[in-house]
Amino acid sequence: MQVKVCGMREPANIEAVLELPIDYMGFIFYPKSSRFVGQSNLGEWVQSNLEAFGNVKRVGVFVNAEFEAILNAVHDFQLDYVQLHGNESAEYCQEIKTYWDITSMRSAQLIKAFSVDEDFDFQQTRAYERFCSLFIFDTKASGDKYGGTGKQFNWELMEQYEGMISYLLSGGIGEGDAEAIRQLNFKQMVGVDINSKFESSPALKDAPKIRSFLNELNSTQMVDI
Repeated sequence: MQVKVCGMREPANIEAVLELPIDYMGFIFYPKSSRFVGQSNLGEWVQSNLEAFGNVKRVGVFVNAEFEAILNAVHDFQLDYVQLHGNESAEYCQEIKTYWDITSMRSAQLIKAFSVDEDFDFQQTRAYERFCSLFIFDTKASGDKYGGTGKQFNWELMEQYEGMISYLLSGGIGEGDAEAIRQLNFKQMVGVDINSKFESSPALKDAPKIRSFLNELNSTQMVDI
Protein backbone atom coordinates (compact mmCIF):
# COMPACT_ATOMS: atom_id res chain seq x y z
CA MET A 1 0.00 0.00 0.00
CA GLN A 2 1.32 3.42 -0.95
CA VAL A 3 1.92 6.03 1.75
CA LYS A 4 2.21 9.79 1.44
CA VAL A 5 3.58 11.78 4.37
CA CYS A 6 2.45 15.37 4.02
CA GLY A 7 3.34 18.66 5.68
CA MET A 8 7.13 18.33 5.82
CA ARG A 9 9.40 21.32 6.34
CA GLU A 10 12.47 20.66 8.53
CA PRO A 11 15.52 19.16 6.73
CA ALA A 12 16.62 16.87 9.58
CA ASN A 13 13.06 15.60 9.99
CA ILE A 14 12.76 15.09 6.25
CA GLU A 15 15.91 12.96 6.29
CA ALA A 16 14.53 10.84 9.15
CA VAL A 17 11.23 10.21 7.37
CA LEU A 18 13.02 9.43 4.10
CA GLU A 19 14.61 6.46 5.89
CA LEU A 20 11.15 4.88 5.93
CA PRO A 21 9.57 3.02 2.99
CA ILE A 22 7.16 5.73 1.89
CA ASP A 23 6.13 6.69 -1.63
CA TYR A 24 5.33 10.42 -1.53
CA MET A 25 6.42 13.37 0.58
CA GLY A 26 4.27 16.50 0.63
CA PHE A 27 5.30 20.14 1.01
CA ILE A 28 2.54 22.65 1.68
CA PHE A 29 2.52 25.93 -0.23
CA TYR A 30 -0.67 27.28 1.32
CA PRO A 31 0.15 30.39 3.42
CA LYS A 32 -2.71 29.80 5.87
CA SER A 33 -1.39 26.37 6.83
CA SER A 34 0.73 25.94 9.97
CA ARG A 35 2.91 23.68 7.81
CA PHE A 36 3.51 26.30 5.12
CA VAL A 37 7.06 26.08 3.77
CA GLY A 38 7.17 29.89 3.83
CA GLN A 39 10.19 31.86 2.72
CA SER A 40 12.67 29.30 4.04
CA ASN A 41 15.65 27.98 2.11
CA LEU A 42 14.02 24.57 1.93
CA GLY A 43 13.91 24.64 -1.87
CA GLU A 44 17.67 25.07 -2.02
CA TRP A 45 18.11 22.23 0.46
CA VAL A 46 15.89 19.95 -1.61
CA GLN A 47 17.79 20.67 -4.81
CA SER A 48 21.07 19.95 -3.02
CA ASN A 49 19.78 16.67 -1.60
CA LEU A 50 17.79 15.14 -4.44
CA GLU A 51 19.59 11.81 -4.10
CA ALA A 52 18.29 11.47 -0.54
CA PHE A 53 14.74 11.19 -1.89
CA GLY A 54 15.51 8.10 -3.93
CA ASN A 55 12.21 6.88 -5.34
CA VAL A 56 10.11 9.05 -3.00
CA LYS A 57 8.09 11.51 -5.06
CA ARG A 58 7.97 15.16 -4.04
CA VAL A 59 4.46 16.63 -3.92
CA GLY A 60 3.62 20.32 -3.71
CA VAL A 61 0.24 21.06 -2.10
CA PHE A 62 -1.54 24.20 -3.30
CA VAL A 63 -4.90 25.81 -2.52
CA ASN A 64 -6.39 28.03 -5.23
CA ALA A 65 -2.87 29.21 -6.05
CA GLU A 66 -1.75 31.58 -8.77
CA PHE A 67 -0.49 29.80 -11.85
CA GLU A 68 2.97 31.36 -11.58
CA ALA A 69 3.37 30.26 -7.96
CA ILE A 70 2.86 26.64 -8.97
CA LEU A 71 5.33 26.88 -11.85
CA ASN A 72 7.98 28.42 -9.59
CA ALA A 73 7.53 25.79 -6.88
CA VAL A 74 7.76 22.94 -9.39
CA HIS A 75 11.14 24.32 -10.46
CA ASP A 76 12.46 25.35 -7.03
CA PHE A 77 11.52 22.10 -5.27
CA GLN A 78 11.90 19.83 -8.29
CA LEU A 79 8.36 18.63 -7.70
CA ASP A 80 7.10 15.41 -9.24
CA TYR A 81 3.45 16.10 -8.41
CA VAL A 82 1.26 19.14 -7.90
CA GLN A 83 -1.64 18.52 -5.53
CA LEU A 84 -4.55 20.91 -5.97
CA HIS A 85 -6.40 21.03 -2.66
CA GLY A 86 -8.79 23.91 -3.18
CA ASN A 87 -11.66 24.71 -5.54
CA GLU A 88 -9.60 24.35 -8.70
CA SER A 89 -11.72 23.50 -11.74
CA ALA A 90 -11.05 20.86 -14.36
CA GLU A 91 -10.43 23.75 -16.76
CA TYR A 92 -7.68 25.00 -14.47
CA CYS A 93 -6.06 21.56 -14.56
CA GLN A 94 -6.30 21.57 -18.34
CA GLU A 95 -4.63 24.99 -18.49
CA ILE A 96 -1.68 23.78 -16.46
CA LYS A 97 -1.29 20.60 -18.49
CA THR A 98 -1.49 22.49 -21.78
CA TYR A 99 1.13 25.01 -20.65
CA TRP A 100 3.56 22.25 -19.70
CA ASP A 101 2.94 20.49 -23.00
CA ILE A 102 4.01 23.50 -25.05
CA THR A 103 6.97 24.70 -22.96
CA SER A 104 10.30 23.26 -21.89
CA MET A 105 9.73 24.09 -18.20
CA ARG A 106 9.86 21.29 -15.65
CA SER A 107 6.42 19.71 -15.44
CA ALA A 108 4.68 17.59 -12.83
CA GLN A 109 1.78 15.21 -12.66
CA LEU A 110 -1.46 16.50 -11.19
CA ILE A 111 -3.26 15.27 -8.10
CA LYS A 112 -6.73 16.60 -7.32
CA ALA A 113 -7.96 16.49 -3.75
CA PHE A 114 -11.67 16.38 -2.99
CA SER A 115 -13.30 17.31 0.31
CA VAL A 116 -15.81 14.66 1.32
CA ASP A 117 -18.88 14.83 3.53
CA GLU A 118 -22.25 13.09 3.42
CA ASP A 119 -23.41 15.35 0.58
CA PHE A 120 -20.38 14.90 -1.67
CA ASP A 121 -21.22 14.05 -5.29
CA PHE A 122 -18.59 11.61 -6.57
CA GLN A 123 -19.68 12.24 -10.15
CA GLN A 124 -17.87 15.58 -10.08
CA THR A 125 -14.54 13.73 -10.15
CA ARG A 126 -15.20 12.59 -13.72
CA ALA A 127 -14.29 15.97 -15.21
CA TYR A 128 -10.76 15.71 -13.76
CA GLU A 129 -9.91 12.22 -15.03
CA ARG A 130 -8.35 13.48 -18.27
CA PHE A 131 -5.84 15.66 -16.45
CA CYS A 132 -4.97 13.97 -13.15
CA SER A 133 -2.99 10.83 -12.44
CA LEU A 134 -4.11 10.50 -8.82
CA PHE A 135 -6.93 11.68 -6.56
CA ILE A 136 -7.02 12.29 -2.81
CA PHE A 137 -10.22 12.13 -0.77
CA ASP A 138 -10.00 14.20 2.40
CA THR A 139 -12.41 15.28 5.14
CA LYS A 140 -14.42 18.39 4.29
CA ALA A 141 -13.53 21.27 6.58
CA SER A 142 -15.95 23.87 7.83
CA GLY A 143 -16.25 27.37 6.40
CA ASP A 144 -13.52 28.47 4.03
CA LYS A 145 -10.90 26.04 5.36
CA TYR A 146 -9.25 23.38 3.21
CA GLY A 147 -8.19 20.12 4.82
CA GLY A 148 -6.16 19.94 7.99
CA THR A 149 -9.14 18.96 10.12
CA GLY A 150 -7.45 16.02 11.82
CA LYS A 151 -10.81 14.25 11.54
CA GLN A 152 -11.99 11.30 9.49
CA PHE A 153 -14.99 11.26 7.20
CA ASN A 154 -17.24 8.25 6.85
CA TRP A 155 -15.08 5.87 4.82
CA GLU A 156 -18.13 3.91 3.73
CA LEU A 157 -18.91 6.81 1.40
CA MET A 158 -16.00 5.64 -0.80
CA GLU A 159 -18.19 2.77 -1.97
CA GLN A 160 -19.88 5.39 -4.17
CA TYR A 161 -16.68 6.14 -6.09
CA GLU A 162 -16.76 4.48 -9.51
CA GLY A 163 -14.07 6.48 -11.27
CA MET A 164 -11.05 5.25 -13.18
CA ILE A 165 -8.38 7.22 -11.29
CA SER A 166 -6.60 5.63 -8.32
CA TYR A 167 -6.69 7.51 -5.03
CA LEU A 168 -5.19 7.95 -1.58
CA LEU A 169 -7.44 8.04 1.47
CA SER A 170 -6.79 11.05 3.69
CA GLY A 171 -8.18 12.90 6.70
CA GLY A 172 -7.35 12.23 10.34
CA ILE A 173 -5.62 8.89 9.81
CA GLY A 174 -3.66 7.86 12.89
CA GLU A 175 -1.42 5.07 14.14
CA GLY A 176 -4.36 3.07 15.45
CA ASP A 177 -6.10 2.96 12.06
CA ALA A 178 -3.67 0.62 10.30
CA GLU A 179 -5.66 -2.57 10.83
CA ALA A 180 -8.94 -0.96 9.72
CA ILE A 181 -7.25 0.39 6.60
CA ARG A 182 -5.86 -3.06 5.78
CA GLN A 183 -9.41 -4.39 5.78
CA LEU A 184 -10.69 -1.82 3.27
CA ASN A 185 -11.40 -3.13 -0.20
CA PHE A 186 -12.47 -0.02 -2.09
CA LYS A 187 -12.14 0.17 -5.84
CA GLN A 188 -9.11 2.21 -6.96
CA MET A 189 -7.79 2.87 -3.45
CA VAL A 190 -4.01 2.46 -3.57
CA GLY A 191 -2.88 3.99 -0.29
CA VAL A 192 -3.16 6.65 2.40
CA ASP A 193 -2.09 10.23 3.02
CA ILE A 194 -0.98 10.91 6.62
CA ASN A 195 -0.14 14.14 8.39
CA SER A 196 -1.16 15.71 11.71
CA LYS A 197 -1.76 12.50 13.70
CA PHE A 198 1.93 11.69 13.33
CA GLU A 199 3.33 15.01 14.53
CA SER A 200 4.95 16.21 17.73
CA SER A 201 4.28 19.77 16.49
CA PRO A 202 3.13 21.24 13.15
CA ALA A 203 5.45 20.12 10.31
CA LEU A 204 7.57 17.99 12.68
CA LYS A 205 6.81 14.31 12.15
CA ASP A 206 7.36 11.54 14.71
CA ALA A 207 9.35 9.06 12.62
CA PRO A 208 9.10 6.16 15.13
CA LYS A 209 5.33 6.57 15.20
CA ILE A 210 5.21 6.43 11.40
CA ARG A 211 7.47 3.35 11.52
CA SER A 212 5.02 1.64 13.87
CA PHE A 213 2.11 2.51 11.58
CA LEU A 214 3.94 1.15 8.53
CA ASN A 215 4.85 -2.06 10.33
CA GLU A 216 1.20 -2.72 11.06
CA LEU A 217 -0.06 -1.50 7.69
CA ASN A 218 2.35 -3.85 5.91
CA SER A 219 2.69 -6.50 8.59
CA THR A 220 4.92 -8.77 6.52
CA GLN A 221 7.49 -5.98 6.12
CA MET A 222 9.49 -4.85 9.14
CA VAL A 223 10.81 -1.30 9.13
CA ASP A 224 13.93 -0.17 10.98
CA ILE A 225 15.24 3.35 11.49
